[in-house]
This record gives sequence, C-alpha cells and structure tokens, in this order.
Amino acid sequence: MLEKDRAASGGGRGGRAALGEGITIAQLRTMVKGPVIAPGDAGYDAARTVFYGGIDQRPAVIVRAADATDVSAVVALARGTGLELAVRGGGHSLAGYGVCDGGIVLDLSPMRALQIDAEQRTAWAEAGLTAGEYSVAADVHGLATGFGDTGSVGIGGITLGGGIGYLVRKHGLTVDDLLAADIVTAEGQFLRADADNNADLFWAIRGGGGNFGVVTRFQFRLHDVSQVIGGMLMLPATPAVIRSFVAAAESAPDELTAIANIMTAPPLPFVPAEYHGKIVILAMLLHAGSAEAGQRAVAPFRALATPIADMVRLMRYPEIYPPEQAGYHPLAAGDTLFVDRVDDAVAETIIDHLESSTASMAAAQVRVLGGAMARVPVDATAFAHRRRRVLVNVGAVYQRPDEAPAHETWVSRFARTLQRDDRAAYVNFLGPEGSARVRDAYPGTTWDRLTAIKERYDPTNLFRLNHNVPPGNGRPTIAVQQGRSYE
Repeated sequence: MLEKDRAASGGGRGGRAALGEGITIAQLRTMVKGPVIAPGDAGYDAARTVFYGGIDQRPAVIVRAADATDVSAVVALARGTGLELAVRGGGHSLAGYGVCDGGIVLDLSPMRALQIDAEQRTAWAEAGLTAGEYSVAADVHGLATGFGDTGSVGIGGITLGGGIGYLVRKHGLTVDDLLAADIVTAEGQFLRADADNNADLFWAIRGGGGNFGVVTRFQFRLHDVSQVIGGMLMLPATPAVIRSFVAAAESAPDELTAIANIMTAPPLPFVPAEYHGKIVILAMLLHAGSAEAGQRAVAPFRALATPIADMVRLMRYPEIYPPEQAGYHPLAAGDTLFVDRVDDAVAETIIDHLESSTASMAAAQVRVLGGAMARVPVDATAFAHRRRRVLVNVGAVYQRPDEAPAHETWVSRFARTLQRDDRAAYVNFLGPEGSARVRDAYPGTTWDRLTAIKERYDPTNLFRLNHNVPPGNGRPTIAVQQGRSYE
C-alpha cells in the first residue's frame, strides 16, 4: 500500500510518499515522461473517476503514460512492488477495472497518436484513442474500422474483447480488422504480435482481453465507409413487433446491422408524451452501402408498425455515435448472454421483466449477429461465439447506491430466464460476476489455449485486474516483490 510520510504536508503534493520498496512519488516522476498523480494532488479525484458511477477506488498513484517506455516503467514498478495494476483506456469497464484501491493505475489516455495510410487502408492507432476520435479522423478519408456503439469507449478495451459494433455483419468484429499490435509484456518487453510474429499472443489478444500484456498500439484495416444510411427508429414494443424486428434484422443484407434497445421510453422532446415511460423499441440501424440500397434495407423495419420517431437518414459514419452528456456517471447493473432465437415467448418474457423493473431506466438490448462475423472460423481468434445468432444485454440504471442489490437481483433473474441452461457470455459486457462467468466467455478449448498462453507471457498473473484468465500452471496468483531497484 501507499505509505505516506507524515512529514510531507499535502500528501501526494509533497512527493515524499513511498511506494513498495521505498520509491517515492517524486522519484517516480523522474522515471516517466507523463504526469504522475497522487492522493492530495489537484485532479486526483477526477483522474480516478471512471465512466460508471458507484466505483470509489483510491489508487496509490495514477501514471498517465506518454509512450510505450512509460508503460514499461509502470509495469516494472508493479512487478517489483507487488502493487495491484489497473490498466485504463476509456474507463468504460462495467466492473470498474480501470481503477483500483491502493495500487497503480496506468492511464493510457494521453497516448492518442493516429497514423492513417489511406492508400493502403490501414491505420496505426495508440491505445488511448476513443472509438469516436478514431472514427472522425478516418472519416476524413471516407474510411472506417468497426468498433462498438459508443464514441467515448476506448479502442483498447473494445478491441481486446472482440468488438461488436455497427459494422459487425458487413466487416466482422473489430479483431477481424486487427492486423498487428505492439505489446508491453509482464516482463517489460516490447513485442510485436501479428500473423508472423508471436502468433500465439496475436491469437489471444483477439478476444482474450487484457490478460497478456499492455497493448500500446494497434494496426487496423480500414474499409470504404463514407456516407451511410443510419440513425434511430423508435417503434412500439409488442411481442409481435419485437419478434418481427429480429426476423427482419436476420434476413437483412449484411450491409445492415441493427441494435434494438427494448426499454422504457425516456421523456425526450421527440417522444410523444403518451409514450413516456412505456415500453418501446429504440432501434439503431446502420446500412454500410449505397443510399438507395440502404433505404430499401430500412423499409421493412419502418413497415413493422407506425414509427414513434424516425431519425434514420443519410449521414457520415461517425454520426451514428449518439451525443454524450459530460460528467454522466450512471449507476448500473447489467448482464450479457446469447440466444439463438427471439420468438413470441422470448419477446413476452422481455416485456414482462421490463414492466416489473423499478429502475429509472430498464432495458434489454438485442443485437442480431451473423454475416461476416460468422464466416470466420470459430478457432481463428479467442472470440469463441462466432456462430451465435443474437446477443442480448440486460440492464438497469438507478439513482442511489443502496438500490444496487434490488436491481442486481432483477438483472440476474432476467438473464437466467432468457438464457436458461446456456451461460455463454460476451466478455466486453461482463460486470464483476466472478470467475465462472469469465469461463462462460471462453468455452471449451478456447479456455485451455488461453491459460497456456497466459502461462507463457504472464506466469505470475500480474495482469489480473480484468476478466481474468489465470496462468495454466495451477499455482495461485501471487503478488511478489522481486527486489528490483528503482533508484
């Protein structure tokens, strides 16, 4: 833990706090180029705040890495002191893994360099970039890489978990466009992972999360995605409309990806008052093709029922990311699962559970998969759910921390009802549910292969503050002090 020198007034401001074997904050500041933020420093509370509310962790120190050399130095510090290491990109982990209590936060957000080769349709992107920043820059060239559905999400976390976004049916997962990665290992080494170099590590980081090192740069493939037909379509939610929506999304051309948020309608200006608080389908549609083909692809959705609101239009690709409210840190409970069909019974179950929720906002998000994602062999990457047809995320947003147990129970019951005996999970939408749910994200031989690769690259499980894959040696996780000098 951080041991403060009582003689140092102002805590972190004095720079005399000791980390582990005796290195002080002041000494750490001479070891790295990026800012070092300690308790008591201006900006400490803001620096330890992540996207989701209710996460009140107080790290011993936060290092905002300027480059890969800084990353290596921080990894060495964690390895030598035994302090817990949290690696933060966009800070959107539902489990709050972008921060820790009493340990070290390695904040990659200053690392935002982006080099786009429009002719070759590739990009080298540092891990501190957000999906929105990357997409806006690529759009200047009429190009895009598919990430998720939120612009402020860091490209690192979403890529390492797989990446299911608006281009998943046309161009596959984010990892299907990952060509190479630069990684700092648990030993502080700098490695390139691609199809020809450290191929086992390259396989593992395409879906296996941050278990194997800190990725400092990604090389992505870019696609010709300039103007698209996309936006929000709100429909009344009945079992028949929900079932028909999913069927229309499954039969749509691969160019169209649909995300249906079945939820209580918010009291927004474009929502008629009679629908406020009612269960609706707030759908996000995107067609990555010609404008004429896009309008044809969207027509079946508009025909399902009289739209409550229709904002689907010709747009530039980055416009599909909804605007975000600064300082918004929701209290939320959630779970994730896959289903193979949405029939009337499933649709009725969704509506019944949403109507029973006491949350300020309750939702079931339904993402129809298939297309390019499903045409990649299941064992080609560590993302093992290529053949699943529908991803469902259930969630509740609430107002007070003391409400958490009730909403977590509701979410768990809702997910179990939909999932029945199949506990498959998408790792990027998991909360702090524990090791069993991590196994659900990596079924069968995927888990065995990941643990073997973990054993090779991180045998002491230094990178454990994540949806953790332990090393395959069977030994317990240890936090060792290796006696390294940091003078």
